[in-house]
Amino acid sequence: MASAVRFQTFGGTEVLEVVDVDRPEPGPGEVRVEIVASSINPGEAAIREGRLEDVFPTTLPSGEGSDLAGRVQSTGPGVTGIEAGDEVIGFSDRRGAHATHAVVPAENLVPKPAGVTWEEAATLYVAGTTAVAAVRAVGIASGETLVVAGATGGVGLFAVQLARLAGARVIGLARRDDHPLLEDLGVEPVEYGAAALERLRELAPDGVDAFIDTAGHGSVDLALALGVAPERIDTVADPAASARGVKTEGNAQGGGAATLARLAELVAEGALRVVIDTIYPLQRVAEAYDHLATRHVVGKIVLRME
Repeated sequence: MASAVRFQTFGGTEVLEVVDVDRPEPGPGEVRVEIVASSINPGEAAIREGRLEDVFPTTLPSGEGSDLAGRVQSTGPGVTGIEAGDEVIGFSDRRGAHATHAVVPAENLVPKPAGVTWEEAATLYVAGTTAVAAVRAVGIASGETLVVAGATGGVGLFAVQLARLAGARVIGLARRDDHPLLEDLGVEPVEYGAAALERLRELAPDGVDAFIDTAGHGSVDLALALGVAPERIDTVADPAASARGVKTEGNAQGGGAATLARLAELVAEGALRVVIDTIYPLQRVAEAYDHLATRHVVGKIVLRME
């Protein structure tokens, strides 16, 4: 048997349950992975609450989760280059990663570098590829100034580091308590609030070239007030802003397995730091999402299956 997260109806974390299910069997081109760790994302909560039905329709009862890291257990017909026992990082397109076992297409998996922990590996797909897409969308170049709102969240921490690797000057909007982390990453921190616009203008008197919004709550308005061109603003938190000419590129434009493999290499090389806020066992998945809902998470929340 396997264990998996399920919800029978839309709602808050009270609808989440961990149930016993049959171990899934891989079909042609598929691989069964014994999952060691996964991570949680705001979009998954929105799907479970029924807020994204127009974009991601849900058939109930539903599973949950995209990010996964684990060991290959078996392969289906036609799979080559992957063997039982291989350590892999990947993603589920079937909302099945919050489970002890999942079946995924072989092309959704990449090798886990030895120097990357299970917990680190489990954070990279949704948040990491979203950050890649956002940095690419705003076209940041070496020497330019980028502001990232929500700089210490899951996507934000990846985005600030990727932009720094591209040679940009990065200013991060975050709570004051989180400023030392940003400074350690070479990012100039600014506290949220009424004074943020004035402070940003002081820090960047020649203007801000690009803006990434991972937080919502008026961040796009702030970017426009700074004079950033709409086509150089990307939001993953305010889809309605597309009506104002702002980009809304995220995980769907992130690049899939090839991007995931490159992110894992950067972590293994020490060029990209994964910040993990809390690790919860699978049985405490509802508590993990309650924690996420506080919006005071630094980095990623991980689910551990073992």
